[in-house]
Order: sequence, then C-alpha cells, then structure tokens
Amino acid sequence: GRTYEVNHPMARTIRNWAELCETGRLDPEELPGETPVRKVISATGGVIKSSTLSNPEAPPCQMGGGCPGGNCGF
Repeated sequence: GRTYEVNHPMARTIRNWAELCETGRLDPEELPGETPVRKVISATGGVIKSSTLSNPEAPPCQMGGGCPGGNCGF
C-alpha cells in the first residue's frame, strides 16, 4: 500500500479514498472512491518519518510559505 500524509482534526473519521482525497486535496487517480483507508499513527506521537512517505515534502504552509489558493485548511 501507499502512505499519504493528510492533516485533519483527530476527531474526524475518514472512511474511504474519496473522503481522503477531498480532505487532503489529493488526485483520486484510478482508485474507486469507496476503497477503504485507515489512519496510521506512530508511537512517536503521531509523526511518521518522511522517508517512509510517498510524498515526503511538507506542504507549503508548513514550510513557511503560503497555501495555494490561500485556504489549505491548516
């Protein structure tokens, strides 16, 4: 499987690929929207090493830049 880093409130439950893509503004590619997903939280306080991610770069607003379109939800 693949790992995608999406920031959202911990209380939010994301059940499938369509919800994850909407929340993280991801390209749904060719996966069916109803494909189940699961939240991954590591023992290091919710931080997953960037080297394990398929998209290791932090979003622009977490690197001090502006968000594309001015509203990324952070």
